[in-house]
Amino acid sequence: MFPKPVKGSKIKKGSTDKADKLTKAEKPPKHLKRDEFDLEELAMALGEAKEDNQLRIFVIYRGEEPLRGIVTKLDANTKLIHIKDESRDIHKVHFLDILKVSSV
Repeated sequence: MFPKPVKGSKIKKGSTDKADKLTKAEKPPKHLKRDEFDLEELAMALGEAKEDNQLRIFVIYRGEEPLRGIVTKLDANTKLIHIKDESRDIHKVHFLDILKVSSV
């Protein structure tokens, strides 16, 4: 005779080993994590860029190259920054995706 299986000893479908969980590629974060001081500096730089209405260079997270343009709108509800580039296209960039703002 075979011994009776212990309750809960069955292997459940879909269960994975810890090794399998570690080998799966994790999604990159949507936005970089930054401290309050960096975010405050960024907010001040964007406010100045909006007031001056001057051409600026924006380094954007996961952006292929820096974006050159003028800030046209700071949307507090959606946290989107509207930037009009040199070809007059509007780019809506999330506040947390802007890494650096510099003047031309």
